[in-house]
Amino acid sequence: MLDKIKLCAQRVATVIVGKDLQIRLSLTCLLAGGHLLIEDTPGVGKTTMAHALALSLGLPFRRIQFTSDLLPSDVVGVAVYDRAGSRFVFHPGPIFSEVLLADEINRASPKTQSALLEAMEESQVSVDGVAHPLPQPFFVIATQNPFHQIGTFPLPESQLDRFLMCISLGYPDRAAERLLLAGESRRDLLRSLAAAATPADLLAAQAQVRKVHAAAALLDYLQGLLGYTRDCGKYAEGLSPRAGLAILGAARAWAWLDGRDHVIPEDLQAILPSVVGHRLHAVHGDGGRALQGRELVEQLMQAVRIP
Repeated sequence: MLDKIKLCAQRVATVIVGKDLQIRLSLTCLLAGGHLLIEDTPGVGKTTMAHALALSLGLPFRRIQFTSDLLPSDVVGVAVYDRAGSRFVFHPGPIFSEVLLADEINRASPKTQSALLEAMEESQVSVDGVAHPLPQPFFVIATQNPFHQIGTFPLPESQLDRFLMCISLGYPDRAAERLLLAGESRRDLLRSLAAAATPADLLAAQAQVRKVHAAAALLDYLQGLLGYTRDCGKYAEGLSPRAGLAILGAARAWAWLDGRDHVIPEDLQAILPSVVGHRLHAVHGDGGRALQGRELVEQLMQAVRIP
């Protein structure tokens, strides 16, 4: 099973060159059963990355281009009255897929963004009081433009907290960019990208990840990190229990990708910036300069020692 997932990473790397760490983090997120947010400037390959992940894992996907006029019913579906049957018939929206690619999610209004909350937390949507289960596995892979760009609506904390990980791709280095310029079109590569796994393989891998052992000392370290964010007074809000579960789940997946059946502190530290960076906010700026999430995570790791 591990070999299939590693082959998925290799195939994604043929499309998204020079971003091995981001590819591994993305697979870690999906193996942990979480949703993924890719935040960066336009044109660096966010949507291509999401497509490549879904294709390599053999997951059926649907894409929604989020815009300011998008309605919640455009995402979850709508109940339409059927005169012949004298009843309302539910017509599922694009969210009913193993992978929903929510492209530029922060260009939609807060009302439309909130339509994803129930789906991301409970794997179901409710329409007219009736709950409709979503396929399994179910993932939201969303892309987001920087907040300073025109026409964006910042995601509220409740929405951000539903994403297990938030990653950035960044600009490619010189060698990777040369491959992009001299190589095939990324769209052509996507069309020829073959799946290296199936949805059943992914579900089986997730079951193995959940069995990865976390020792009591590792849990002590995790609780120390959580407690520090709540008690030190440097953060606007401490990390929630959901964040703690997200950290542990991602650390288990990271360890599994290394072929281990137990979590070590280095696993936790490897995934911490991506899991926690979008959840932490400073109480006030540092010398007039607002601290970024990654800087806050670095402070956190330096402040809490490994037991």
